[in-house]
Formats: sequence, C-alpha cells, structure tokens
Amino acid sequence: MPNKAIFFDRDGVLNVDFGHVHKYEDFQWVPGALAAIVEAKRQGFLVIVVTNQAGIAKGYYDEATFFRLMDQVKADVVNAGGLIDEVYFCPHHPEGNPPYRAVCECRKPKPGMLLRAINEHNIDPTRSFLIGDADTDIQAATAAGIRSVKFTGGNILDVLLQVGALDTTFIDSQSLSD
Repeated sequence: MPNKAIFFDRDGVLNVDFGHVHKYEDFQWVPGALAAIVEAKRQGFLVIVVTNQAGIAKGYYDEATFFRLMDQVKADVVNAGGLIDEVYFCPHHPEGNPPYRAVCECRKPKPGMLLRAINEHNIDPTRSFLIGDADTDIQAATAAGIRSVKFTGGNILDVLLQVGALDTTFIDSQSLSD
C-alpha cells in the first residue's frame, strides 16, 4: 500500500522566517511545529520537508551550510520523539549566481520536489497533505495532486487538526499544549 505523507515547507512553517535562515542560532521553531511532526509520525505519515532555498543561489550560504542546519533541525525532531524522513530543497533561482541560476522544475510553484518525493517514497498524493505559508507552496501541492493548507500564523499542530490532516482521536492533551 502506498505511503501517506505530510509535506512541510520550512521557512515560515517550521521556523520563523527571518529571511534566508541558515544558522542554527537563528532558527526559531514556529509554535506547534515540533508537536505536529511528532504527531504526524505517530499517526503513520512520512514527514517530508520541501523548501526553496534561494539563499544558496544568491550566495548567502552554501549547500553544506544548509545541510548542517538541517542536521541540527532533524536532531531537535528526534529529541522530541519524531522523525523527518526526507528533506528536499531547491537551490535554484532565476536571478541567482551560476551554477544555481536556473528556471527549474524543483522550485515551487513547480511540483518537482513533491513529484520526486512521491516517486522515491511510494506516496499516495490523495492520502497526503502539504502545509505551506506561500501561494507557491499551495500551487505546487495542487499541481502534484496533494491537498494543502496555507499557514497564516498560530500553532501548526492546531492548523493540521482543524483541516483534518491529522486525526484528533489520537491526540492527547499534552500534545496540544506544546
């Protein structure tokens, strides 16, 4: 049976978007983000991060810096009792520096990262969900046949519960207080 997944955009969804966040000391979790990841795993979802990283194309940081930060983020998730199964990122931007200056299929609003994840992880798009904070996130999800919600603030876990992405039957009061 194909897998179900919850796709999370990163900046503005998992962490507060201060603009091109690439250092762990600048990474601030959005309320409920850790709890949402833990609960998604508990309910049998793959947890996949899909993130445009124009800062790489613009020369603000390199891929190694991005990977270091994501390793620390993944460690936070493991320490909270969850798991990020995969991270897909697009380092391209049409106005970036070579070799990253490109119009590609992976940069949202195009669905390339989502389609790759669907293929590589045997994901059923109809049983999956994406939460993003930009219209481009929602457009990519729509193009990939994945339900989505635009996050405009608040607690990520509450939002996923309200839209029916996660089942409230299994949630305990401790999860909601995170």
